Amino acid sequence: MIKDSCSFKAIGRELNKDCTTISKEVRNHLIFKKTGSYGRSFNHCIHRFLCTKSYICDSPLCRNRYCRFCSQCSTLCGEFKIEACVLLTKPPYVCNGCSQLRSCTLQKTFYVAADAQKEYELIRSESRSGITIDEDEILRLDGIISPLIRNGQSIHHICSNNRDVIMCSDKTLYNYVDYNLFSARNLDLPRKVRYHPRKKSAGHFKVDRSCRIGRTYKDFLLFMKEHPDTPIVEMDSVEGVKGGNVLLTLHFTDSQFMLAFIRDANTSLSVIDIFERLYEELRLDSFLELFPVILTDNGSEFSNPSALEFDKKGNRRTSIFYCDPSAPYQKGAVENNHELIRRIAPKGHSFNPYSQEDMNLMMNHINSYGRRKLNDRSPHAVFSFLHGTDTLLKLNAKCIPKNAIILHPKLLKK
Repeated sequence: MIKDSCSFKAIGRELNKDCTTISKEVRNHLIFKKTGSYGRSFNHCIHRFLCTKSYICDSPLCRNRYCRFCSQCSTLCGEFKIEACVLLTKPPYVCNGCSQLRSCTLQKTFYVAADAQKEYELIRSESRSGITIDEDEILRLDGIISPLIRNGQSIHHICSNNRDVIMCSDKTLYNYVDYNLFSARNLDLPRKVRYHPRKKSAGHFKVDRSCRIGRTYKDFLLFMKEHPDTPIVEMDSVEGVKGGNVLLTLHFTDSQFMLAFIRDANTSLSVIDIFERLYEELRLDSFLELFPVILTDNGSEFSNPSALEFDKKGNRRTSIFYCDPSAPYQKGAVENNHELIRRIAPKGHSFNPYSQEDMNLMMNHINSYGRRKLNDRSPHAVFSFLHGTDTLLKLNAKCIPKNAIILHPKLLKK
């Protein structure tokens, strides 16, 4: 009915719904497309009809007589100014059924019922998984509950006597203890360890259960299609032994350069702390240059993307995207580079004895190791060429002489 230019009131009467319900449905599921028209490239510059500029790009392969016929002029022309269609500010807010659709070169907006249904189902699924609590609230509850548990009190007793402060049910607190969100563990509950646990699916604590919405691998591919020259950083975690220290790795795919940071727990807060420290040391300009887009997996430690994407003042500093579940090959560069870490710290090897200085030493040896795909140059040399030696100094990165490189556990032997 939108395609037939029917009003929201007419659609509401047909579906026995209020017109505002139809309006909200359409506006909540808009799809934006940067497409041109028949025989014309996408161009949303306000000067596109009268502009006579030619060959701004200086490319010998360009076959367009005027730059207004090229979709890349917006990134090169200093006089570029966006024009938005005024019709999209009024109902039906979409280009479905627009009479000028075939000739329009502006950014378009559509409502597609099938895609809206899939998005709704994803939100419904995310809303029924994980735990709705942030880390600050966990720390607050931990400070109240864990000392009382270690004093031998039961969770029911704690809950009933601190109801106004805790504001959680007994079952909820048992779940939090079971997920190891508190410093107190199941072993501190004397009756808990006597019972066999009921069989249930493994649960993982996610700070934001809807973190993947708008950040899927499909969204990543669309982002890279619109920004093809943007460098990519792949992010992952490397475990030593269960419950021990964990590494956060950041791999720059263009130079094969990798950073590794030691963390005492595999939590999202530990990842946020590292990003805040990097942001403070590198400053805004260098951080934006190094980390424009980050691709990672679906680990719970990466489930608070907003805290990584924006600084404390609300300024965007990066964009986070997630690989598809069970698809580590989508960030294969960082997975391959982990093999070099495993030469020095084999699987099952604990990271607990090591400090950040030890990890810097390990990564200096790995980043100084020549790669065939870099024409036998080292990631350190390529990164220095792309970003300068000052940035390397801020990252505590040093070049190791070629014949002094050690990729063996004896490098970190205490």
